[in-house]
Amino acid sequence: MTSSSSGPGRDAVLLAVAAVCVGAVALALLLQYRFDMQPCPWCILQRVIFLAIALVALLGLVWRGRVGTLVAGAGMGALATAGMAAALWQYVVASNAEACNLTLAERIVAALGLDARWPEVFTAYASCKDAAVKLLGLPFEFWSLALFVLIDLAGMLLIVRTVRR
Repeated sequence: MTSSSSGPGRDAVLLAVAAVCVGAVALALLLQYRFDMQPCPWCILQRVIFLAIALVALLGLVWRGRVGTLVAGAGMGALATAGMAAALWQYVVASNAEACNLTLAERIVAALGLDARWPEVFTAYASCKDAAVKLLGLPFEFWSLALFVLIDLAGMLLIVRTVRR
């Protein structure tokens, strides 16, 4: 029997999380460039967080064993919690503001240099109020929030399974 700190179950969770995160960013880019749903700074920050989670999940795939699994699970959980906060902030505060320039979201992305290095992916083109759209009847940030919650649960699952063994 394989332990949860290595093996197919663990690897499947990590690979699924990485794929979902990359897929979420790919979908956001498709909606931006094909359907003209322009992102706001908080949308861009959530893209950054999704990609960071994907990197942590991939790190967990190569860092075999108990410690690697715990670090990956905790990292995914911490980043997913940050993503939940960003999505909620976007919905509750930023989408109701007239202007959202020079927000924490913009400062983080600029500090990382992502908007200068890859502007096609990491530049905000709309205000938060203008970017407030619905997808299948739900605010776009709720879809992001739901994914962050699922990722947080996946991280907790990895941690609980690993600690129990």
